[in-house]
Amino acid sequence: MASSYIKRTFGAPTDQNKWTFSGWVKLGQVTTDSVIFSAGTNASNNIDGIKMDTQDLRVFSYPGSYVYHLISDRKFRDLSAWYHIQVAYDSDQGTAADRVKCYVNGTQLTSFSTETYPSSGANSGHINLNGREHIIGSDTGGANNNINGYVTHCHFADGQAYAPTVFGEIDSTSGIWKPKTAPTVTYGNNGFFLKFENSAALGTDSSGNGNNFTVVGTPTQSPDTPSNNFCVINPLDTYYFENNSFSNGNLTVSGNNSSFTFCTSTLGVSAGKWYMEAKLSAAASGGSRIGVVGRTSTAINEGLGDRQDEIAHQTNGDLKVNGTTTSSWGSTWTVGDIIGIALDLDNNKIYFSKNGTYQASGNPSTAANGVTITAADSTTDGVYRFGFGDNNSTGTCTFQYNFGSGYFGTTAVASANADGNGIGAFEYAVPTGYYAVCTKNIKEFG
Repeated sequence: MASSYIKRTFGAPTDQNKWTFSGWVKLGQVTTDSVIFSAGTNASNNIDGIKMDTQDLRVFSYPGSYVYHLISDRKFRDLSAWYHIQVAYDSDQGTAADRVKCYVNGTQLTSFSTETYPSSGANSGHINLNGREHIIGSDTGGANNNINGYVTHCHFADGQAYAPTVFGEIDSTSGIWKPKTAPTVTYGNNGFFLKFENSAALGTDSSGNGNNFTVVGTPTQSPDTPSNNFCVINPLDTYYFENNSFSNGNLTVSGNNSSFTFCTSTLGVSAGKWYMEAKLSAAASGGSRIGVVGRTSTAINEGLGDRQDEIAHQTNGDLKVNGTTTSSWGSTWTVGDIIGIALDLDNNKIYFSKNGTYQASGNPSTAANGVTITAADSTTDGVYRFGFGDNNSTGTCTFQYNFGSGYFGTTAVASANADGNGIGAFEYAVPTGYYAVCTKNIKEFG
């Protein structure tokens, strides 16, 4: 959502002393605060909120002084995963610790570095208060701590303090906690259910209450969901990557670097056939590179392709394979060009395309003229990840990745080509038998 958010002013509540918020979040960073849900006046920090406070979950109400304040001992650092965040408030409970319950992925948090509970019968401050603005994705007023990441399936139940099993369940095959698509919920006056499934009206309420939210900014819809988690670039997995910037849900990555550097994707693959695209939107002076990297590669001051278990294509047309350079292997490419990677780990081949044309007469659909991934390219765990970087350069290198989200930055692709499983939206046609890098496809074809 980046600097975008959605908002709604609540009406008269069913019961301000009892409510539940449930939402699914995939974080883009852990170094700054990311507000999931908030309400308040934003005057003298008059605010209630549910947020990731760097790596902690923080739940609080501060209408001038703390009504309640909980900060988890547990840290949440995984930028590749979806988290189900749920808070149930019921100040009529006799036991103080039962008045605010926090859950992550269906499990209640019971250990906190800060632990202050509301008094018996206390209203919850700003949340569920008549006439108060409520926001998903930012502090009250939309000015601070906007969430950089993904949000889906947000529920608010006015007058109910629900257990997490109302909204989520264990997938019988994967064992992963996943959302119920049609839970049985009594929403009350201010309740809502936001699926974010209507791209033209992302704030549409599906609870039946008609409690629609107003969209502020330009959030983009993504196929990335808890049930099908898509690959992004991992800010925690970088090599000598200076002055870096990650945005648009970690699909836009920039760096202004003085040495050979690169960073890699969250999801890796060890078998199957995979396709992705990246648009170069800013080029460093020494040349930008894109390719794949084995998990054993931990290069310092070396570029992508300069070590074992690395294959990269560079803006000057060079091919880099395990530290060996083939000069002018393909066409040169520059700002505005879209580079495709077709990775065939069933036949140990990789193909690069420029604006839909495969280099060096390659054809991944027929397995013709691919770059061989040799036996020497084997990694410790057999996993390859996608990566990019620059070549000991000055200036900014920026890639906009598309693993099937259908966007380069905030601009939608023009063609919306899906893979053979009907998943993803790409600028150019996906080669026959190749798939978008997401958990559903990895489970089926990886």
